[in-house]
Amino acid sequence: MNVTEVTRPQAAAKPVRWAADAVATMREGARLRLDYSAQSLWRVDRMIEGIRREGAPYAAVEAVLRGFGAYTGEVVVRHTGGEWWTTGGDHWVRTPDGRLWDPIDEARRCYLGDGSLRLLCRDAAD
Repeated sequence: MNVTEVTRPQAAAKPVRWAADAVATMREGARLRLDYSAQSLWRVDRMIEGIRREGAPYAAVEAVLRGFGAYTGEVVVRHTGGEWWTTGGDHWVRTPDGRLWDPIDEARRCYLGDGSLRLLCRDAAD
């Protein structure tokens, strides 16, 4: 991946919108307040676990997972001073130390029972 591609605001436009949509949907639908804090990711992990336990097919929750991943990316950006990067339609967060993170894929992994958005944020902030 060529990390010299596109940075904010172009690279951030879609994930920032997806994150805001996830916040609004959770507030209105699930009465869950997401405040872009690292602690809020614990609630997101639990929400994904609940969706997984209900057995919802991936296709039915793909947009929700993308929103949760984008929300996580925004938490990382805000807490680390990182920024969104994009290449080939994929969106990544680059932290100031140069590491790349894929919170949208991590949300998918959470749905499959093999990931944690809270831990991704913790690791990115370390």
